[in-house]
Amino acid sequence: MPENVALIIRFHLMGGEDVSVISGDFDGEPEAVAAIARAVDERHSLVLIRARHDREADVSGIVINLANVVSARVSKTDSAEAGVPDTP
Repeated sequence: MPENVALIIRFHLMGGEDVSVISGDFDGEPEAVAAIARAVDERHSLVLIRARHDREADVSGIVINLANVVSARVSKTDSAEAGVPDTP
């Protein structure tokens, strides 16, 4: 079984706001995308156990209500191409 990797997950909300989290809950991008899609289809929240909100230092559990999420992007790269701005 592969070791979980740090993924940047960016959620675009209906109101136009973007929220990003860094998560170590998945083995890779395909697993993260599948989990997000499953939670959306089943109208469940996404539960992340090993995550950091944006660029916070502490790892904690995060529950994301996907009801107002328009789209989500999953990437291993923290860059403008991945939709997450670099730290100034």
